[in-house]
Amino acid sequence: MKKATLFGAGLAITLLLSPFQQAFAAETTGELRQVDTVAHRGATGYAPENTIAAFDKGVEMKADYIEIDVQRSKDGELVIIHDNNVDRTTDGTGYVKDLTFEQIRSLDAGSWKAEQFKGEKIPTLDEILDRYHGRTGILIELKSPELYPGIEEQVAQKLIERNLDKPQNEKIIIQSFNFESMKLTNSLLPKVPIGVLTSNRAHTTEQALQEFSAYADYFNPSYGIVTEELVNQVHALGMKIQSWTVRSHEAAQFLLDMNVDGIITDYPDYVDPRK
Repeated sequence: MKKATLFGAGLAITLLLSPFQQAFAAETTGELRQVDTVAHRGATGYAPENTIAAFDKGVEMKADYIEIDVQRSKDGELVIIHDNNVDRTTDGTGYVKDLTFEQIRSLDAGSWKAEQFKGEKIPTLDEILDRYHGRTGILIELKSPELYPGIEEQVAQKLIERNLDKPQNEKIIIQSFNFESMKLTNSLLPKVPIGVLTSNRAHTTEQALQEFSAYADYFNPSYGIVTEELVNQVHALGMKIQSWTVRSHEAAQFLLDMNVDGIITDYPDYVDPRK
């Protein structure tokens, strides 16, 4: 059974919000109208993706969440990198799963973006949780979990160790394109919001959405398949919807017009719900 939502609306919550946030209360229902800005792999429009520089920039730009991609080194360390190999975003080569943490840590993950980022390292999940929890939300994507048996339990343990598996810590969300992985994660962390990722219109049918709603709190599609009808269907099933990846003002405005709950973007400053 799907867990109860952690994001209620009402007077008590409204009073806790800033005047800026209160301005987005829906006019007719009294429900909160707040769009979360999610810095995609950090503020990657301005700094090299999945590095401390990018995450710090996202925090500086007042993102509600940073989004991170979690994979695992050959010797078991949880590291933050998007691709299954290190070739595109570092000066190294090889698959993440075949490299030791020492090898991964020795790589330069910043120079490809700009000389000023030379020497940026691939961070660990431990570092991200310890540095950013309490400063911003963290949207954790399990990247290709099928390559890393047991990674769901490993991530769950990292959160449990820090008491981040509790309902009052609702600024942690876990998502993946791998639906079976998210079912397992939901069973391991029943109080942590779960998201499913897709760019496939086949996953937007009434039956598919019903199945997702049994274990997921978020349905997170690519913005190319977002429609007003889809947003309404997702909301009717008690889920929220965050869409990706915004790289233009026009795409941001489109999603705002569609009334999504969150916008995952390389440019956090492009998202302005006041417009």
